Amino acid sequence: MAVTAGDLLALVRTGRAHTRSDLRRLTGLSRTAVVSRVSALAEAGLLLLGEELSSTGGRPPGSLVFNTGAGVVLAAAIGRSRSQVGVFDLAGTELAADSLDHEIGAGPDAVLDPVVRRLGELMAGLDQPALLGIGVSLPGTVDPVRGVSVDSPVMGGWDGVDLVPHLAPLGAGTPVFVANDADVLARSEQLGHGAAYDDLIVVKASTGLGLGIVADGRVVAGHLGAAGEIGHTKVAEAQGRRCRCGDTGCLETVAAGWALVPQLAETGREVGHVRELTGLALAGDAEARALLRESGRRLGEVLAVAINLLNPQAVVIGGDMAAAFDTYAAGVRESVYARASALATRDLQVLPATFGDRAGLVGCAAMALEAVLSPDAVDARLLEGAGQAQPSVS
Repeated sequence: MAVTAGDLLALVRTGRAHTRSDLRRLTGLSRTAVVSRVSALAEAGLLLLGEELSSTGGRPPGSLVFNTGAGVVLAAAIGRSRSQVGVFDLAGTELAADSLDHEIGAGPDAVLDPVVRRLGELMAGLDQPALLGIGVSLPGTVDPVRGVSVDSPVMGGWDGVDLVPHLAPLGAGTPVFVANDADVLARSEQLGHGAAYDDLIVVKASTGLGLGIVADGRVVAGHLGAAGEIGHTKVAEAQGRRCRCGDTGCLETVAAGWALVPQLAETGREVGHVRELTGLALAGDAEARALLRESGRRLGEVLAVAINLLNPQAVVIGGDMAAAFDTYAAGVRESVYARASALATRDLQVLPATFGDRAGLVGCAAMALEAVLSPDAVDARLLEGAGQAQPSVS
């Protein structure tokens, strides 16, 4: 199989190669072939050569440096009542970010118009970077091939909607990548706990409940992108309770944020969102803490089955309820260690999400970067002659 320029960039970007000699050793390519491919990458601005940096006290001559400033990706984590947006360089470093509140149940136009406007403003504040891709997450099941929502009980009017025309003002022809919110949370952990663990279950415990699965370092989305819909597993405690998905008996009806908030409000607390519930728990409110721990306990009962089946090294807890990690995780551990097998839990770690409240945004950026920096995408970009102007080096 031919080794392309995109393959060489991947070796440099991941730190496996630092010089042309490294590339020859790792690929078996001739010196001429390596020089030709490296030159194409340098002309496209994707690689910086040590010769260009040594005069300013940078890398020694002969070294190769991935140019993280050769472009940017945009990220938009769309939620039920809030969206987060950001601009990231090619190393996944956040350059600018913001959040926008919107009405619960708002449709694509009402949400995406201000999202696009704010992303444009964030881009305008930078030095006219090349836009390479856009990563978007949505609640509910997403078709990863078509890039559209196919089943979102909390985002009415979104199913089947093509997001590309909405995002086109940011850059016509810019590729758009879409996944569900739990999957991008899992992608964020490829940059976090994934450095130490290849097999993870990543929980999103927020208004709804979902799982992202990382197996052997890769995110598993499943057929139709529906892997990890743990919140709609039927449990005995929820028998007869109507879920927002239209069915009855789902775990979410007794453990998701949307079900817990009304319970706390009935006690006289002024709460309208699960973030306020966790805030009260962190402030020491006994009823809020009890609700969160019980939610973790009920989730853990179902999670124990997934742990027995998948045998992960760690369970990572993210989402709004993870803000009160100690309380919530105590409930999860109680059920998991009681119900999962001794072997599956022998080395199991329960950990907070690496990027906290920013995890969804980081995951959207990671998804876009993985796609636009893949060898095939880089080779196609070189073939099309895009990015010929090399950015200046500070």
